[in-house]
Amino acid sequence: MHNFTPVSALIGGALIGLASVWLLAANGRIAGVSGILHGLFSPPDAQWRAWFISGLLLAGLAWQGAGAPVPLREGFPIVWAIAGGVLVGFGTRMGAGCTSGHGVCGLGRLSVRSLVAVVVFMATGAVATYVVRHVLGVAS
Repeated sequence: MHNFTPVSALIGGALIGLASVWLLAANGRIAGVSGILHGLFSPPDAQWRAWFISGLLLAGLAWQGAGAPVPLREGFPIVWAIAGGVLVGFGTRMGAGCTSGHGVCGLGRLSVRSLVAVVVFMATGAVATYVVRHVLGVAS
């Protein structure tokens, strides 16, 4: 963890929390990114969803433009990234929400369903990490 910066992590977390509270208070919507992206293609709600997704992308570009380091993984096949994206998309539809919707918004609203979802996300991530590093022997 040689790139850990607690101040920027704290500020980023606070901004995510404020943004999710603002979206819920202003629009009555949950800031679950997969749900927002999925609904981007339904005309009645498309405008605010497009602004939300644009803000996510622009914030990342602004952070990179400010000189923040962007870690890249060398030698990682693009097919694995695509497969991972497809599996995440499938999982978010199957689980009725994504990590941002359940983890940030659901836990903030004290949702038991979201608590169960987050425990499953974390356990699955821990098992996958163990398998990849210790069973398959892939280094990070």
